[in-house]
Amino acid sequence: MQIIRALDGLELGVAMVRQHGNTLALVPTMGALHDGHLALIAEARRVADRVAATIFVNPLQFNDPKDLEKYPRTEEADLAKLEAAGCDLVWLPTPDQLYPAGFATSISVRGVSERWEGEHRPGHFDGVATVVAKLLLAVRPDIAIFGEKDWQQLAVIRRMATDLGLGIGILGHPTVREADGLAMSSRNALLGTDERAQAVAIPQVLGEIARQILAGESVAASLANGKARLLAAGFSGVDYLALVDGASLEPLETVGENMRLLVAAKLGTVRLIDNIPVTSEQQVSW
Repeated sequence: MQIIRALDGLELGVAMVRQHGNTLALVPTMGALHDGHLALIAEARRVADRVAATIFVNPLQFNDPKDLEKYPRTEEADLAKLEAAGCDLVWLPTPDQLYPAGFATSISVRGVSERWEGEHRPGHFDGVATVVAKLLLAVRPDIAIFGEKDWQQLAVIRRMATDLGLGIGILGHPTVREADGLAMSSRNALLGTDERAQAVAIPQVLGEIARQILAGESVAASLANGKARLLAAGFSGVDYLALVDGASLEPLETVGENMRLLVAAKLGTVRLIDNIPVTSEQQVSW
């Protein structure tokens, strides 16, 4: 596995993995890798000849400097996991490589970025779209793969890649979950023992709301009951709990054809997000 830190070594490294016409899939990450990330690597190996990953904690997408500072960084363990998973190349850029002195460009994706996370984290998706564009343009993969746990982020990246004509396929991979249903996340490591036990209320509530909506119950009442359940389970606040159109992310007040439940809630100092599709074929196993 090639480990590249200098930007001037990236072009040669990519050329080496692409030799003989190999296709390349990229998995961008912020490190602190878990089985959810490794599932993305496995999917990348399935859809392309070679796999690249990036590890970069992007300062542009953090609203709170303290949140950036405490974000887990486990580079040595991350590299070992990527090599064991069959990754061919890892690029670990530094902020000055992606944002050199005088850097003054920001990518803003209107529409899908404006509600939900966009309302609660101003500028967050500008930082996401900007860094992902930089990574994609530097590596130039055929395909880039992102987890569906942050559904809104995936929608923003798809819109950005389409609008800029990058010619890179953007694939989403279903959320990978713990046995009790909690979505795998690097932030889970910040939860205390009691908080981890409380966190499982998120997937449980999402599943319950989905069943209620599909059974014909009121969307508004189901969402209100779900929010109350989260607060009763120990969450200190619910930033949003919404039924939305899966493509536009606009809220739905009645049943539609492409439904998605989104949630963001806080346990102590840790903010967790999750989402699930709402379909008649849905089987929630937790």
